[in-house]
Amino acid sequence: MPDARVTNTITGRDAFLRVLKDEGVSKMFGNPGTTELPIMHALSSAPEMGYVLGLQEAIVIAMADGYARASGKLVSCNVHVAPGLGNAIGSIYTSFMSGTPMIVTAGQQEQGHGLTEPLLYAPLVPIAQPVVKWATEVNRIEDLPRILRRAAKVATTEPTGPVFISLPGDILNNEAAIDMGEVTRVDTAVRPSDAALDQLARRLLAARKPVILAGHEIATSDAFAEAAALAEALGAPVLQQTVAWGAHFPSEHPAYLGALNRDQKHVRRVLSDYDFMLCVGADLLKMSVWSETEPLPETTKVAMIGQRDWEMGKNFPAEIALRADVKETLKALVPLLKKLGGTALADRAKGSLAEIAPRNWSAQRAQRKAKLTAPAATDKPLPAEWVMMRLSEKLPKDAIVVEEGLTSTTTLPSYFPFRDRNSFFGNVSGGIGWGIAAAVGVQIAEPKRRVVAVIGDGSAMYSITALWSAANQKLPVIFLITNNEGYQILKNRLKLFHGNDTPIGMDFNDPPMNITAIAQGFGVAAERVDTTAGFDAALDKALARTDGPTLIEVMVKKA
Repeated sequence: MPDARVTNTITGRDAFLRVLKDEGVSKMFGNPGTTELPIMHALSSAPEMGYVLGLQEAIVIAMADGYARASGKLVSCNVHVAPGLGNAIGSIYTSFMSGTPMIVTAGQQEQGHGLTEPLLYAPLVPIAQPVVKWATEVNRIEDLPRILRRAAKVATTEPTGPVFISLPGDILNNEAAIDMGEVTRVDTAVRPSDAALDQLARRLLAARKPVILAGHEIATSDAFAEAAALAEALGAPVLQQTVAWGAHFPSEHPAYLGALNRDQKHVRRVLSDYDFMLCVGADLLKMSVWSETEPLPETTKVAMIGQRDWEMGKNFPAEIALRADVKETLKALVPLLKKLGGTALADRAKGSLAEIAPRNWSAQRAQRKAKLTAPAATDKPLPAEWVMMRLSEKLPKDAIVVEEGLTSTTTLPSYFPFRDRNSFFGNVSGGIGWGIAAAVGVQIAEPKRRVVAVIGDGSAMYSITALWSAANQKLPVIFLITNNEGYQILKNRLKLFHGNDTPIGMDFNDPPMNITAIAQGFGVAAERVDTTAGFDAALDKALARTDGPTLIEVMVKKA
């Protein structure tokens, strides 16, 4: 019950929680400080708002990001004034890139007190603005519900993303008679006009050799079945977008060829075989490092479907660009293609799928596995590819993988099949440290499925204290830490780009890390393995345990 002293008034802190609950928020992730104590006080009377403690603000946001991405629900994050918001910015940036619906709040010094520039003070809104959809500060208690309602609406409207609210202490502690407002949700599940669909369908039918680029909106709009139906109707091969930060298409579908990488020359060679590319909810060829080679051949024309109109024509022209919901669009497009194409299209599609079969993802996996030499019983450390293959073989079919291994997990998508939209989560932004914490949030959102986080040693050190949150919540997450004793991706690129094979500041071997001991210090069952038998036994033991987290530190070869 709210602690209002008069029946028609309510404190800001209780109004804050009441509105969040009404907006569908059932989890708050946080790391409190003095300015957040009003909210912590109110939480004592609101046990239904499950509070998850993170030991640093970047971890708080990443846990919430994983939870929201896996659950599809709006989530609340609460951090502490300027230093806490600063700590959180990198993770908020990742959430912004992934379009995670999230309300981030930070306690602020009482209005007027900030003028004296007390300890921890800084204007919070300008700090947050570059990495959120909307940022504001509450200046009147009467405006608190209206701002929260607007924030929830903005965060959940496509393209979704985080918002930020600065909460001065006096706003939270004061009480007033407040209009609490009501929920607003904008329905963006719209399809293009009949004319636009007809144009796209006829363009696809006219293409000599079309290809589908599968992206994140296939997952977020729950369009796995519709995307598969499109590939079958066209007989078109499917490639996953260059930043594979989710499960965007069923791997075992006969049309799926795998993910494009971020090597511009390689991508250009692959796409040169196709005269028309339909990007379905995809970022169009997002890359990492600069190259003088453009990844899109001039002979490959582009059409795009999705909610992120900023991405359409941003770097490469789109012959057709439809801002629309992927699922609704494909539900209308596929029957239209079949109607216009008739038996000729059906026959062509059947022949095309037969031609793709010997080189699709399933065939590639079988061929890769056949060529992979199993390590001898005494071989140590282990080849990373063997670890990824073995892990994929042993996981249950409904397992969820959270990946942030960079070099050691390069081959993981070649072995682990994406079977549904929640089977895989990866880091969208490239900023490391997201993975361990995100896995905690994913497991909270998916309590009936086994979550396995495959994380590199460098990434793990950015957010290692998230292990405590996993133990505190008694989550059955398996953390598989691949330890190659350094920033291997940087060493590889130093040699590739500069011919320098004597890296400085990229090794963790003086002294060597003992990640197993660190995990045990956080209350997590952990062991280090470096042989095939040791890995198999450790993974079997971890899969059998369901009453808390397990960490396996697997020593892998430097490559």
